[in-house]
Amino acid sequence: MKLKNYFIVITVSLLTLLPFLSAAQTENLWLNNFVQSDLAVNFYSNLPADALSEKVIEKELAGYFKNFKKIKKPNSANFSIVIDQKQNLGSEGFSLDFNTEKNTFKITAETPAGALYGTYALLREIKNGKTQLVKIEKPKYQIRILNHWDNPDGSVERGYAGKSIWFDNNQVAFRKDIETYARANASVGINATVIDNVNADPKILSTETLLGVKQIAEKLRPYNIKVYLAVNFSSPTAIGGLKTSDPLDKDVINWWTNKCKEIYTLIPDFGGFLVKANSEGLPGPMDFGRTHADGANMLAKALKPFNGVVMWRAFVYNPQGGDRAKQAYDEFMPLDGKFDDNVIIQIKNGPIDFQPREPFSPLFGAMKKTQIMAELQITQEYLGYSDHLCYLATMWKEFLDYPTFHNNQDVKETTLNQKLTAFSAVANTGTMKNWCGYVMAQSNWYAFGRLAWNPDLTPKQIAYEWIHQTFKNINEDACEKISHIMINSREAVVDYMTPLGLHHLMGWSDHWGPEPWCAIPGAREDWMPRYYHKASNDGIGFNRSSTGSNAVEQYQEPLKSTFNNPQLCPKEFILWFHHLPWDYYFSDGKTLWETLCCHYNKGVKQVEKFQDDWKTLKDKIEPNLYNEVSEKLKIQLDEAQWWRDGCVLYFQEFSKMEIPFKTKYTLQQCKDKLRTKDYVERQKD
Repeated sequence: MKLKNYFIVITVSLLTLLPFLSAAQTENLWLNNFVQSDLAVNFYSNLPADALSEKVIEKELAGYFKNFKKIKKPNSANFSIVIDQKQNLGSEGFSLDFNTEKNTFKITAETPAGALYGTYALLREIKNGKTQLVKIEKPKYQIRILNHWDNPDGSVERGYAGKSIWFDNNQVAFRKDIETYARANASVGINATVIDNVNADPKILSTETLLGVKQIAEKLRPYNIKVYLAVNFSSPTAIGGLKTSDPLDKDVINWWTNKCKEIYTLIPDFGGFLVKANSEGLPGPMDFGRTHADGANMLAKALKPFNGVVMWRAFVYNPQGGDRAKQAYDEFMPLDGKFDDNVIIQIKNGPIDFQPREPFSPLFGAMKKTQIMAELQITQEYLGYSDHLCYLATMWKEFLDYPTFHNNQDVKETTLNQKLTAFSAVANTGTMKNWCGYVMAQSNWYAFGRLAWNPDLTPKQIAYEWIHQTFKNINEDACEKISHIMINSREAVVDYMTPLGLHHLMGWSDHWGPEPWCAIPGAREDWMPRYYHKASNDGIGFNRSSTGSNAVEQYQEPLKSTFNNPQLCPKEFILWFHHLPWDYYFSDGKTLWETLCCHYNKGVKQVEKFQDDWKTLKDKIEPNLYNEVSEKLKIQLDEAQWWRDGCVLYFQEFSKMEIPFKTKYTLQQCKDKLRTKDYVERQKD
């Protein structure tokens, strides 16, 4: 539908725009309302009658401005939002223009969705004290999507903030204020959500469940958020009564075609499917001698009449031997160019599995004929759950800005120069009062949305935005101190968990504490930490150089040669690509063992510094938030010491070298701590 010129006008004295929080309620995330004393606001709207976002816009503005009043005629000198198709801003873009002489704000957009995002952007600017601005914004990625790993029984895989917000007892059930969820996403530009686990239950496609999904879609639609579903590839067999799920079988094709018709009858704006196939025991097209392309394209054809999309995950983890880090590349590169144009391959940022630090997956840039997208993880599966402060914008920017040396592009550019663009992350939401289990963990949800909208934003810019919207009456000195803690937090976690390219050292069963010693008889070797660190009397590290698994071959020059040479390899990846002796000398004259110990202890010292810095904020932050972060930092420090001590004491059994600091725990205490800790308690409401 083409739009004429439509207006939403707000009249306001600019002298009263300085905001303050009525309360820092973390259940409202970063959406805390602002109270404008003695402020009169007039609101005018001429949006189309079917523009669902108009009510959202009106409600948001009424929540921020006192004495809110709707008027029937616009005033050219007023604060205004204008929807104008002639601006060529696209379906979601907008412009902001502040005019001091005319005492006006003007938001121009081409569609109601653009007006919605423009409204949130304006409020964000006001919250951050910016009343002089001229900017034009369009989202860089078309699909900006959260992946929820929620199960129909109400549990959440890798969920550390309570139960599912969508499901309970195998039914769709709104167990949280979904309007707050929708507002939070729209405020940072997230426009899509996958509500169920990638390890999908076939019953998600039952008619009964789809009727519930329809209710979710109706609640999210006014916020320009589309619903997607993760589907099980064996659904035609599991719930359709067919004898096979072969993607080339005519009955299977018809089943999926009819299922898509059913879905779109209920949910006309349904987004599409997310698929995990032939990975970790899940069914897929390879069970029938077919390829990933055969399976993805079959689903894509069923969705195409409705403009639906297939997001096909490249996380393939099969017992085929060899270096697990190479599997995704080995399986998907031969299929480059064989996927339909409404298929996009969803690739984890690293080649293993959401580790504290990984090199980027070599599929980025290498797949030149296939649409690809990144999959990040907001929930802190390997990063201390919701107990450790770990601001992930720094990790994601490191990943996005890394040069692939394919056509002089960085990772970000390899995902943007294509017809269909998308950016995804595994969510960290749950039924806990504050949604994420920790106020600081909310910042990662916020940061993902902002980077999905504009991946050129800096982690510090995003941190400042979030801080000003979360903490009451925060001054610039306090904001700078909190930002400094956030910016340095991820590197601290890497140091006390997996420095120098070490990875997969966590507890095998729950992915939580340190367990580098883990070796379970009869279990798959590449599920065990020992497979990855390969510590022995002669050294430590996984040899992925040309003399080992040759994973370096999957990277473009000069990265291939750089990663292949231990003297050139970046120190942060040295043990990812090389197995080196304990007495290997770095250019600074320190041995590998000395350097490893130094990093482990540095991470602990950094958390101690976070505690000291936080204490200086006691009188500048609301007591409830100050105390929450203080208590979490105590937990983080203890667990950082546990990680440090468990790893260095275990590795010392091989290095036979002195530890240059005093440990808090013995190795046996570290092992006992892992066995006795009831991590389930961390997930309770």
